[in-house]
Amino acid sequence: MTDTLIARAPIRVLVVDDSAFMRTALSRMIASEADLEVVGTATSGEDALHKIPSLTPDVITLDVEMPGLDGLQTLRHIMQEFPRPVIMVSAVTEKDAEITFNALSAGAFDYVPKSLSGTSLDILHIRSDLIAKIRAAAIARRRKVIADARKPAQSAGHEELSPMPATSAAIIAIGLSTGGPRALQQTLLALPPDLTVPIVIVQHMPAGFTSHFAQRLDSLCSLAVREATHGELLKPATAYIAPAGLHMRVQRRRDDSRPMISLGLQPHDTLHVPSVDVLMESVASLYHNRAMGVIMTGMGSDGAEGMKAIHRAGGLTIGQDEASCTVYGMPRVCAELGILHRIVPLEEIPDQIIRATLRRKRA
Repeated sequence: MTDTLIARAPIRVLVVDDSAFMRTALSRMIASEADLEVVGTATSGEDALHKIPSLTPDVITLDVEMPGLDGLQTLRHIMQEFPRPVIMVSAVTEKDAEITFNALSAGAFDYVPKSLSGTSLDILHIRSDLIAKIRAAAIARRRKVIADARKPAQSAGHEELSPMPATSAAIIAIGLSTGGPRALQQTLLALPPDLTVPIVIVQHMPAGFTSHFAQRLDSLCSLAVREATHGELLKPATAYIAPAGLHMRVQRRRDDSRPMISLGLQPHDTLHVPSVDVLMESVASLYHNRAMGVIMTGMGSDGAEGMKAIHRAGGLTIGQDEASCTVYGMPRVCAELGILHRIVPLEEIPDQIIRATLRRKRA
């Protein structure tokens, strides 16, 4: 069943925010779309929990900072009592970023950053992001309901599509978007502290979040995790997350040819900054058949050209499977292009990475 068919019925949305301005602004954005319907608003977490049973929304937008039950507490009640997709609406502050990542760990579908200035001109910039994520959340929910009705949930195991490259990977490039923070955390937590290669990552994320995200992962993982900085040398057992607003590439340092991180604003014509394609194309150019690309959960097609470049260079390409993706967009495009060597569940990705780095030693 296609996404269009799954999403044919109007998507019912409940807007939860203690600010009258934000409730009105978000409701108008949502109601302006023919396939979306605002079934109600709530002024607090308690109000939302009272209204959910009667309004039966498909998707809930939930403010992070509210009096009484805050967004995180409300989310936990929703997940326990009325499980359904929740999109957190978060200010870009250190405190709100921390709460947002806790919310993603607690089951939130995704988040959108909101302006703090309180003017309609400033808040409109989130419209396209908000609408896209509401649609993706509803489609994911309905697809899960259909899948659960057809058969018991079970892992399909990995699918090998073409012969695996014989050489070992010298670098891992990972691209993610919607659903990525939780998936990336699960993946990096399962990797050993003595991993022999560096990991470079593009996770689509607004400015103000990548630094906190890297710090959070570094505190949890045995690998070192950091927000990448321009000119730093690549080290094994270290994961580098591209900062929001800058493209990340790998290139050789001029004085000694050692691989390093390069950050910049070029190109200007990409949909996402940073771009998975930009990163992976640089990885393919520098590492050739010793590159490994991993494309994971996310909307859209960013990463398809980059994974194609790694595949063409003789490197290894792995895609996350549909069942374990929050949104099966980026991996699906790569699968349809025929540029993946394997499609695997999320829980198998760490093992694929470890095996790829050890392949030459075993040979």
